Amino acid sequence: MKIDQLARKTVRELTPYQSARRLGGSGDIWLNANESPFANEYNIKCDRLNRYSTCQPTELIETYADYASVRPEQVLTSRGADEGIELLIRAFCEPNQDSILYCPPTYGMYAISAETFDVNNKTVPLTKDWQLDLEGIRENLDGVKLVFVCSPNNPTGNLIKRQDIESLLDMTQGKALVVVDEAYIDFCLEATAANMLDQYPNLVVLRTLSKAFALAGLRCGFTLANAEVIELLLKVIAPYPVPVPVTDIAVQALSPAGRAKTKFQVLDISANRAYLQAGLGMLEGVTVYEGYGNYLLVKFPDADALFSALWDHGIILRRSPIENCIRISIGSRDECEKTLAFIREQLAKN
Repeated sequence: MKIDQLARKTVRELTPYQSARRLGGSGDIWLNANESPFANEYNIKCDRLNRYSTCQPTELIETYADYASVRPEQVLTSRGADEGIELLIRAFCEPNQDSILYCPPTYGMYAISAETFDVNNKTVPLTKDWQLDLEGIRENLDGVKLVFVCSPNNPTGNLIKRQDIESLLDMTQGKALVVVDEAYIDFCLEATAANMLDQYPNLVVLRTLSKAFALAGLRCGFTLANAEVIELLLKVIAPYPVPVPVTDIAVQALSPAGRAKTKFQVLDISANRAYLQAGLGMLEGVTVYEGYGNYLLVKFPDADALFSALWDHGIILRRSPIENCIRISIGSRDECEKTLAFIREQLAKN
């Protein structure tokens, strides 16, 4: 018997998530993974590497709880927010029985994580203005245990209306958890749903240090939920999910000095986003959608041709499943200027 025949049928047939690194490319400007352009320095201690880490390091949990304005018992840390997605599916969904529901266009890992565990996917597309179709969701809740909502949404960049999230939470009380993915919320903290945790026992919020905190390579994420949910997730998490150096660096990033640096860098990225949005918006035939994260979704007359030209020139962006759209991460001012100049030059040729 061949090795692949030993694998589960679901895994054999699964199409993996096409991350920016898997898609490859070569060049000098990388604006395809919503990474920060800042590379900050940290002190790493090596005197505890011979010992296993604590499953949920107290200092890290308390520091993030303070940052997110929640209680420590409402915080779980994991290997990125992606692990939080998997933990929720493993803890709350029976394979080949339960479903998750998500609203495309949105982050692709919700579907892939569910498929990996033989959990069904239900989709209710966003409306034409990329908001929740509440009636469509209501009609598709049978068998659904988790409803994923991304805000700011990836790849569209828009915020989901708070009142719609509240309506969804009311609609799913006692039936399902609503998981609000806030990977990009640090660019617009005033829009967080985390301040509704005490009001809604079925609310879960996903966070990460990968974006605004410029720590994509650290793989440190957080799940915010009420204590009953956190206790269930702790039953299925790996024994030592947070390496010692990850804790050390994350605590430094979340210190008062680290938060101040992040706030300054967020302002810098937001200014670059405004610059790119204004510049692209002046080009004929180009539509720039309002973005609240560290990226913009942009519609071009011929996105495929432009994307290929950029790729060949060493400017690596991200194709979107939305017709004729490209997602552009916000880099340094120099990267934004060079990207804008090349796009302007290419469009002028046509």
